[in-house]
Amino acid sequence: MPQASPKTILVAVTDIFFYTKVRDALLPSGYKLERARSQTDVAEKALLAGPSAVILNMNDETLNAFQALETLKSDARLKAIPVLAFANHEEVDTWNRAKALGVTKIVSRNEFSSRTKDLLEAVAGSAA
Repeated sequence: MPQASPKTILVAVTDIFFYTKVRDALLPSGYKLERARSQTDVAEKALLAGPSAVILNMNDETLNAFQALETLKSDARLKAIPVLAFANHEEVDTWNRAKALGVTKIVSRNEFSSRTKDLLEAVAGSAA
C-alpha cells in the first residue's frame, strides 16, 4: 500500500457542481484531490493515491456508495482510511447502513456543504 499522503483526499462524488464545492473548500488549504467517478474507481484510486481520507456521497445515483464503502472496508490495505460521508438528512436507513458498514462520520448534505474543511480535518485527524 502506498504511504498515506496527508493532503490527498479521494472524492467519490460524480455531481460536478458538488465536486466543485468540495474542490473550492479544500484546494486553498493545500489539499490534493483525486476524483472517483465510478464504484471501481474508489478502490483503484485509493490504492494508487494512498489518501488520508475518502469523501463519499451516499446518495450518488451513478456511484454505488454502499458497494464502494464495502469494498474499502473489506480490503485490509484500505480499511483504515477514514471515510467522511454525507446523505440527505431524512434518509435514516442510509445513515444507519453507512454506519454499519464502517463509515467514520456521516453528516447531512447541508452540514457537509457549510463545514467541508472542518469535517474533513476532524475525520482525517492529525494526518490532515
